[in-house]
Amino acid sequence: MRSAIGRALLFSIGAYQLAFSQTVSATQAEPLEGTPASTNAPGAQYPRINADRSVTFRVHAPEAKFVGFRIDSIYAAERNAAGDWTARTKPQVPGFHYYWLIVDSVRVNDPSSETFYGTGKQTSGIEIPEPGVDFYDVKKVPHGEVRERWYFSSTTQTQRRAFIYTPPGYDRSRVRYPVLYLQHGGGEDERGWVVQGHVAAIMDNLIAEKKAKPMLIVMERGYAVRPASATPPAASTGAPSVPDRFAGLAAFPDVVVNDLIPMIDSTYRTLTDREHRAMAGLSMGGMQTFQTTLNHLDKFAWIGGFSGAGGGFGVPGAVPLDVKTSYNGVLADSAAFNRKVKLVWLGLGTAEPQRMHDGIIAFHKALDVAGIRHTFYESPGTAHEWQTWRRSLREFAPLLFRGGVEKQTASRGAGRPRSGT
Repeated sequence: MRSAIGRALLFSIGAYQLAFSQTVSATQAEPLEGTPASTNAPGAQYPRINADRSVTFRVHAPEAKFVGFRIDSIYAAERNAAGDWTARTKPQVPGFHYYWLIVDSVRVNDPSSETFYGTGKQTSGIEIPEPGVDFYDVKKVPHGEVRERWYFSSTTQTQRRAFIYTPPGYDRSRVRYPVLYLQHGGGEDERGWVVQGHVAAIMDNLIAEKKAKPMLIVMERGYAVRPASATPPAASTGAPSVPDRFAGLAAFPDVVVNDLIPMIDSTYRTLTDREHRAMAGLSMGGMQTFQTTLNHLDKFAWIGGFSGAGGGFGVPGAVPLDVKTSYNGVLADSAAFNRKVKLVWLGLGTAEPQRMHDGIIAFHKALDVAGIRHTFYESPGTAHEWQTWRRSLREFAPLLFRGGVEKQTASRGAGRPRSGT
């Protein structure tokens, strides 16, 4: 009986492997243009990156009536006699892009691609190389580590997970380090900066080039809900009321301040004063950064928004910034704010969706009018995507913990920037 089951299982596995191999194989007689994407599943020949940065997609689906690939737009595929469907895109913007395979109106993942958590689920993704750009490549330099840490949150009454980048040499030293809390965007999670963002390679390279100070980077999940029995804090956040669609984010600032920071400071060798603590985030994470830091300036002195800004929940700038009332009026006295905060940094891509672009520009101009000193950066030619945010981190990280801020020793046992006003 056992052997019969074993034979059936082996037959099923073999059949699956044969079917899968058919989805990734190319017609042997035809020449292959371009090169397989670095994000392909092991051994997959498609998708292929062509010399002009266009992409050739292919899938074997002999019973399908329609096949298309959705990346910057939907590209209808053509079928050959063998049942292979092929589509070629227009040249793509360099960087990382999510995409989907459409089979008879059903959107599915491409079996030839690795998947990444984005758009609220595991999704196919493709990396388009940028010629001459290697700041997020793994190089022959000293490497840090990304560590996974589970901890209990008293705010949500749940176990939560964070990823922590520790710089090269962390385990061999007794140095205490500053900390950057770095957040993902909507539809992504705490893996985003690690996997799609290549945070470790970016920081390893910046530190090796002595462009950035060694630091810890903490990446947490931006969704946080209090238990149904919990009473919200009495103090207002100073921001507009939270629409229902953002209710799953409302508790996150309390997670950061009351749970995450204490856990990090008690577990890792950190410098625990506000001058050695920064927070930044992309898109939704940028909004959360301003909500958290501007209401807790006793905790943070360095602030960054990558395609994300303050003023309220939703599209950045959709709720106008009122310097007298927003964030409990912390921006009303610009001189006092500028003395207290070491850096406010805003970045976006020049090809962002119009409403997103206009909202962040509006926030930038409001800070100018209010006399809030800040740095503004535009990533040329990129939209609301990881290439914008990788470039933003490359520009932002070297500015952190400068200006006379020095590391201390632990005791035994433990694009183009433009300046605003």
